[in-house]
Amino acid sequence: MKILLANPRGFCAGVDRAITIVEEVLKRVGTPVYVRHEVVHNTFVVERLKAQGVIFVESLDAVPDGATVIFSAHGTPKQVYEEAAQRRLTVYDATCPLVTKVHIEVNRMAQAGIEIVMIGHAGHPEVEGTMGQCEGSSPIHLVETVADVERLQVRNPEKLGYVTQTTLSQDDAAQIVEALTRCFPKILAPKKEDICYATQNRQNAVRALAKEVDVLIVVGSRNSSNSNRLREAAERRGIAAYRIDCAAELQPEWFDGKRCIGITAGASAPEALVREVAASLRALGADEVRECEGTIEKVSFPLPKNLQGDG
Repeated sequence: MKILLANPRGFCAGVDRAITIVEEVLKRVGTPVYVRHEVVHNTFVVERLKAQGVIFVESLDAVPDGATVIFSAHGTPKQVYEEAAQRRLTVYDATCPLVTKVHIEVNRMAQAGIEIVMIGHAGHPEVEGTMGQCEGSSPIHLVETVADVERLQVRNPEKLGYVTQTTLSQDDAAQIVEALTRCFPKILAPKKEDICYATQNRQNAVRALAKEVDVLIVVGSRNSSNSNRLREAAERRGIAAYRIDCAAELQPEWFDGKRCIGITAGASAPEALVREVAASLRALGADEVRECEGTIEKVSFPLPKNLQGDG
């Protein structure tokens, strides 16, 4: 049994930046530091930051007046920024710049009086943050499936545009965009593709890996959208795929009779967890670990202005 490691895998630039922001704020202001929502969707990362004194909350109601709060990588509704300002909270914004790009697109459309359709998953914080950018008279509709598109009623099909959640499956998004274009031929597309480079690259790596492996292990947490999409990408190609948080969740029966095991990791999963999974598979009989070739990512994002310099 051999192991193939997908490339690229694991941390993307937005996740790396978000974690760095939390760690830098801890250095500068000490504890307690509050983070609204999980800064990134990974149990290991969140627990490690909790051990350093970070307090994760779902609402600003849990943050004392005048305290320091960090907004997560997934994006935050405008009304939350306004509430933070009213309560004199010190805010550090860890929103991924690629999510911010979608927010800018939504605001541009809204200011032009364009009705907006968002392709995404209900309840995901990125969707809530993006839909929470809309102010004024232009409504925003959420669609998750082609059936949602077919039921969609809009005010004016001539003034309609769409954006997408950045962590979607390319396959799913393409089907829904095709349905939107069929139902609303004049719908406006974003100026640039919304699905982020890291999501695309990791999905492409899984598609390539699926041609060689008998089973795929995706390292990533249950609430990680991009990790779940990686599992689905493999399953669509007839490959058994399992999403796990860590090596302890591996089940030996998954590998009975299997000759080639693929491992990848969602964009918020640390490389240390991948190495632990590979070590556990070696203990189950794997005798070779090989890195696959793939896209080399050189993207990096600067820290927020209020964290640049010596503070």
